[in-house]
Amino acid sequence: MSRRRGSDGALAFVLHTHMPYVEGFGTWPFGEEWLWEAIATSYVPLLDVLGRAPITLSLTPVLADQLEAPGAAERCLRFLRELRPESHRRDRERFRRAGQPGLAAEIERSAADYAAAAERLDALPHGLLGALREHVSWTSAATHAVLPLLASDAAIAVQVQTGVAAHRRRFGEWSGGFWLPECAHASWLDEPLGAAGVRSTCVELTGVFGLGDPRHLRPLATAEGPMLWAIDRAVMSLVWGERGYPAAAAYRDYHAMTRHHHRVWANDGAPYDRAAAAAQTAADAADFVARVRRRVSGGGVCVCALDTELLGHWWYEGVRWLAAVLDEAARQGLELTTLDAALERSDPAPAPPEAARVSSWGEGRDLRTWSAGPAAELAWSARRCELALLASAGPPPPRALRELLALQASDWGFLATRRLAGEYPVERARGHAVALARALAGEQLEPALRHLAPDLCGWLQ
Repeated sequence: MSRRRGSDGALAFVLHTHMPYVEGFGTWPFGEEWLWEAIATSYVPLLDVLGRAPITLSLTPVLADQLEAPGAAERCLRFLRELRPESHRRDRERFRRAGQPGLAAEIERSAADYAAAAERLDALPHGLLGALREHVSWTSAATHAVLPLLASDAAIAVQVQTGVAAHRRRFGEWSGGFWLPECAHASWLDEPLGAAGVRSTCVELTGVFGLGDPRHLRPLATAEGPMLWAIDRAVMSLVWGERGYPAAAAYRDYHAMTRHHHRVWANDGAPYDRAAAAAQTAADAADFVARVRRRVSGGGVCVCALDTELLGHWWYEGVRWLAAVLDEAARQGLELTTLDAALERSDPAPAPPEAARVSSWGEGRDLRTWSAGPAAELAWSARRCELALLASAGPPPPRALRELLALQASDWGFLATRRLAGEYPVERARGHAVALARALAGEQLEPALRHLAPDLCGWLQ
């Protein structure tokens, strides 16, 4: 990790890359199309930024399972080359008939974005997963389960060990970086994480230290397991906050959509102006770097953790903002580092007793997003199914275990709590619970989970 003049500390971007298992489970409005959109708007554009500076990139095994699945790339290309051009054409013609040539032109530019993504994806010699391979350093739980909600050590072992095994098979060397799904941590996870070889993970300790406390800038050593890196909410809120950068008037409005679900308006309601957005991106990148430099002026590592899908998909200008931040960091003298590199020269502090309590980066900084309200029944269903597997005679059938892994995904609880996908998350959870019971009863089921968790290990051993 090189030293840059002008700053005693460093910035560590952690990009957490994840999509739920949607392969074969619906298309529009919920299902595979989520994955195709993320590929086109986030993952492919990000390839031009990765490698330009040190970035910690995590990739969940369940997302890699889908990128690796036979036929997935072909279906994605059909979506980008057949469905998206037609939907753009219909919106374009509607705007032209309405006498709105500016909006029609922006629809044309949007269509060109998808066409360029398709060409780039099709040209990758080893596919998207192959293109990401040299950049991925951290793994995660097999299906992105909220680990403190699991009922048994056996289930935790399956999620963690399968995630590690999947990373090793796909990417070879592993330095021990492990993204805790939803930053959900509890003290009893440290031992199984350490046993699986985990050396570093990220946690949310704003409720322990307080927003902006300098103790966020120093890793914490646990007795049983990995080093804990506290994500820096004070800096992350510049992006994630309700009034963060993506809310600027000039940026493209994610929520205002055309009849065929395209976006042509800015946050201020005016037609989207790409030149104005580009100027805003440059200003926000400069502001971000200046604020981080002040934050780490006394030393330490500022951990800015973002969902990769925020960049490009949720925030259209996000990938360009990240690229501008990397350039601005070089100009302003802000050191960038990966957490793996920072770990090698770190001077950790002992984890305080308060760090042992259950925490996450969800609402209330606890588990309520995935265990209360609309998500409560999903959480209890997953635990009942887990206990059913534990009570079964002998090792559970692999199909039953895969259904449990699919059921444990944090996505269903999140979507139910935020009411983002209608009945889809509830239907998915119920379907996996029913299939698990049938598999335990000895039924031979159709391979609906076609490519989930091929590296399954832990419970069966």
